[in-house]
Amino acid sequence: MDSVRGQGGIQMLLTAEQEAQHIVNSARNSKMARLRQAKEEAEREVQQYRINMEAEYQNKLSETSGSSGSNVKRLEEETETKIKSLKESASKVQSDIVGMVMKYITNVKI
Repeated sequence: MDSVRGQGGIQMLLTAEQEAQHIVNSARNSKMARLRQAKEEAEREVQQYRINMEAEYQNKLSETSGSSGSNVKRLEEETETKIKSLKESASKVQSDIVGMVMKYITNVKI
């Protein structure tokens, strides 16, 4: 009878071990599924962040490109104004300079 009881005890241990193995496998599979899901969510977040950063970069790029055209126009206008101012100044003192140059050319030093 002891051998039957021992056989039954061994059978119970084997059954318990198989159940424990199933529980461990189930837990492992659940953990792997959660990890997979977390990885997919992280990849989606990274992709969304990348899209947002690219959009922000493109906006800043278009803003600076658009304003550079207006900056070029403004600089051209300022340059034209300065050129006009210099020409006016030069025309005011032109006769004095020509007279001074003629005076030095016509004076002969011995």
